[in-house]
Amino acid sequence: MEEQRPINTNIPQTSTLAIISLIAGVLGFTMLPLIGSIAAILTGYAARKETRAVPPLGGDGLATAGIIMGWVQIGLGVIGVCCFAAYFIFAAGAIGWSFNQ
Repeated sequence: MEEQRPINTNIPQTSTLAIISLIAGVLGFTMLPLIGSIAAILTGYAARKETRAVPPLGGDGLATAGIIMGWVQIGLGVIGVCCFAAYFIFAAGAIGWSFNQ
């Protein structure tokens, strides 16, 4: 019979904060735009600090993905608010211009 080798049981643990950051980032794009993006950024930075402080703990990539998604959502929100404000400024100007003539 062939000799059985032991199974490698050293599975690195993933940071819970990193998983929460990734989930919040995805939720920020789908259901909770402002809350999800803020949660993704905050938990992402906390998870990166945690994974760098405890070397065997994994999840740095998940935390980075959550941070990136959070900042992208904040950027898109700012662009959306600026476009919304510009629309009303130009619409009010066009309406005011037509009333003056």
